[in-house]
Amino acid sequence: MDESELEEELRNSGIDVYDVDALSPVELSYVTAYPGEEVNHMEMGRLLNALLDLAREDEWDPKRVEATVLRFEDEVMNRWYAKAEWFEGLLQYRISETEFSTNVLETLDEDLD
Repeated sequence: MDESELEEELRNSGIDVYDVDALSPVELSYVTAYPGEEVNHMEMGRLLNALLDLAREDEWDPKRVEATVLRFEDEVMNRWYAKAEWFEGLLQYRISETEFSTNVLETLDEDLD
């Protein structure tokens, strides 16, 4: 799967992808539909579930994902990441969805200033 195909899949899941810079690790930025004070966790979940669905369909090999959440195209709201082993652990039932989500949520960068 190349960058444009990944972007299309994420857009089909309702993610407003701004840019996909690389595929290993996946480096992407997206403009949030919820430009409040905090990153919308449901939107993060949609993005992660799109990747998990692709992995289940053997269309994407789990790898580290580094995401930048943009409030607007030129304003970084926050950053987060998900490790390849977290995707693999969830897909192989070694960790729960709750553990996966907690791991990712704990990566939100609170010190952007």
